[in-house]
Amino acid sequence: QVQLVESGGGSVQAGGSLRLSCAASGRTISSYAMGWFRQAPGKEREFVAAIRWSGNNTFYADSAKGRFAISRDNAKNTVYLQMNSLKPEDTAVYYCAAARSGLVFRKVNYDYWGQGTQVTVSS
Repeated sequence: QVQLVESGGGSVQAGGSLRLSCAASGRTISSYAMGWFRQAPGKEREFVAAIRWSGNNTFYADSAKGRFAISRDNAKNTVYLQMNSLKPEDTAVYYCAAARSGLVFRKVNYDYWGQGTQVTVSS
């Protein structure tokens, strides 16, 4: 079992930045692909970014490209999401997830999920 705990969410004005962290416990995540998803009120949970176990391959939703950066530190069992130039439409609960295999942008392929952290961006 892998337990994931997100942190770093909060309220920020448009144009600001936040850095989300996802700390894993119970098992090393070094062999898992890690992803960030988000869910806004009344909307489905959507893919934001993912990173392969090696850290050499990253993937982003179009909405995140050029503004967000995913990274991981396997020694610390932690994944990060640096979010810059935030927009009001980025407001959502952000979830961290771990996947053993499969297409990283599909939430069905993720085996473990965190509880989420709220990000609110005001205009």
